[in-house]
Amino acid sequence: QVQLVESGGGLVQAGGSLRLSCVASKRTLSSYSMGWFRQAPGKEREFVAAISWIGGSTAYADFVKGRFTISRDNARNTVYLQMNSLKPEDTAVYYCAADRSGGTRRYHGSYDYWGPGTQVTVSS
Repeated sequence: QVQLVESGGGLVQAGGSLRLSCVASKRTLSSYSMGWFRQAPGKEREFVAAISWIGGSTAYADFVKGRFTISRDNARNTVYLQMNSLKPEDTAVYYCAADRSGGTRRYHGSYDYWGPGTQVTVSS
């Protein structure tokens, strides 16, 4: 069992930045690929970014390319999502998730463990 806890969300003006963190309880986090997803009110959960288990591969949704960066520090059991040039449409609850496959999958159903989420609100 892997427990994940996100932090770093909050209220920011358009054009600003936030860095989300996701800390895992399991010391073998390096065995999992990690993903970030988001869900806005009334919308389905959507893929944001993913990173492979050793960090060699990353994947991004088209709407965040060039603005968001996913990274990981396996020694700290932590995954990050650096979000720059935030837009009001980025407002959502952001979730991190762990995938035993080791790849950078985009389908939320492929992930095995989820955190409770952190709210990101971008004002115009």
